Amino acid sequence: MTNAAPRRSDLWAVTTADVTTPEALELLRDYYYDVANRYYRLHLGREGTPEELEGGLAESPSDDLAAPSGLFLLGRHHGTAHSCAGLRRYDATTVELTRVFVRPALRGTGGGAALLGAVDEAARSMGADRIVLDTRLDLIEARTLYLRNGYQEIPAYNNGPYAQVWYGKDLTALAPQSS
Repeated sequence: MTNAAPRRSDLWAVTTADVTTPEALELLRDYYYDVANRYYRLHLGREGTPEELEGGLAESPSDDLAAPSGLFLLGRHHGTAHSCAGLRRYDATTVELTRVFVRPALRGTGGGAALLGAVDEAARSMGADRIVLDTRLDLIEARTLYLRNGYQEIPAYNNGPYAQVWYGKDLTALAPQSS
C-alpha cells in the first residue's frame, strides 16, 4: 500500500510572474518589511517606522527582475501567492538570486525548496551556469535554506551595504541528464 498523502512540496506551485502585478508588489513589500524590521530590531532595538520602511522600499526597486535583465517567480500555496524570488543577470553565465521570501506562517511547508527548485530551472532558461547571492548573517532561515539546496559559501562578489555572507551554486554539475 502506498501513502497517497501529498508531499509538502506538492502543495506549492511556482511560476514566472510579472513583477509589477499587485500580487507581486504585495509580496515584495512583505519581504522588505520582514527583512528590514529584523534589521531594525537587531541593530536599533525597535521596529522600523512606516516612513523608514516605505522609503527603503522605494530605494530598492525590483524592476530589473523582468526581461530582458531578469525574471520574477511567485510561489503559490493552495493557489494563493505566498512566496517569491527574483533573478537578475550578473554576467554572461551567472545570475544573481534576490528577494527570496516565504511568508512566515508558511515557512517549513516546503515552499522554500519548491521556490529554489524553480529558481534552478529559471536560471538555466536564462542561459546561466551559476547562481550567486548575498545575504545577512542574521537571516538564519534563509542561510539554512540555501545550504540545504546546494549553495556553498563563496568569496564576496559585491560590497552591498547589507551583504555579510555570499553563496553560489554551480548549475553545470546539476544539469539534467538526457537519455
